Amino acid sequence: MPHPPQTSTPSLTIANEEEVADFIQKWAGKDGGERANYQLFIGELCHLLGTPAPDPASSDTAENAYVFERQVEFSGNLSSDTTPRSYGYIDCYKRGCFVLETKQGVEKKTREALSDAGREREARRRKGHGVRGSRAWDETLVKARNQADRYVRGLPPTEGRPPFLIVADVGHCIELYSEFTRSGGIYTPFPNARSHRIMLNDLRDPGIRERLRLVWTDPLSLDPARRTAAVTRDVAAKLAALAKSLEKSGHQPKFAAEFLMRCIFTMFSEDVELIPKGSFSEMLKSLRGKVH
Repeated sequence: MPHPPQTSTPSLTIANEEEVADFIQKWAGKDGGERANYQLFIGELCHLLGTPAPDPASSDTAENAYVFERQVEFSGNLSSDTTPRSYGYIDCYKRGCFVLETKQGVEKKTREALSDAGREREARRRKGHGVRGSRAWDETLVKARNQADRYVRGLPPTEGRPPFLIVADVGHCIELYSEFTRSGGIYTPFPNARSHRIMLNDLRDPGIRERLRLVWTDPLSLDPARRTAAVTRDVAAKLAALAKSLEKSGHQPKFAAEFLMRCIFTMFSEDVELIPKGSFSEMLKSLRGKVH
């Protein structure tokens, strides 16, 4: 049986706005080697989010629930002792939460500042990472996402599949992909294809930081299906209370139900602009507290 999904962890002290600004200033424009920077970047990001940093790794892979460099094993036929096996290492892994793969692009100004020989050496050293914003850089992030997906499928079945893939260009941006069924489906941009890439400066937004904090601590709470169900339950409870209030005021249950259904239909009509936007809701506000 898969391990139970990670549940919410009590937050550490969440960084204030000054610390957020210091973090952004420290990492903005950094384009050194990812291996030199990614563990420090993730550790400091965890502090920013008020979550624990990864734990020390154990020699027993099964115990490594939240670590850097988590080993995964690949094999075409796990039932055969003669099948060649290969290994990969997840840059950062948290069981029941995410697989995180890092890359590090190159700043255009850095490339332009190098001599021709220096650019050639840099190209050999950083082949495939690309100048940030270029086609080669975009392709690098797509490859990183595919690599993270492969690592997910290399995890032992007993651990289950995490709901999130994270791709990070260290010190530049973070991309989120989700698959909340955890059943082997395709990871898609989260929350959507327009907003799944979080730039470094976006971390100034408390809502963005809270989204990342939940990816680390309670990822299933971000499942839109669960949120929709919670909203539906909340609305249903409020409608039931309103219906009871109308009945206590002397209205017949049948008439109260029909009135509420008409209100719901009118609100829908307003939302899709079959009637002028705000016309019904503004009328309701104008009647608040009045008895007819």
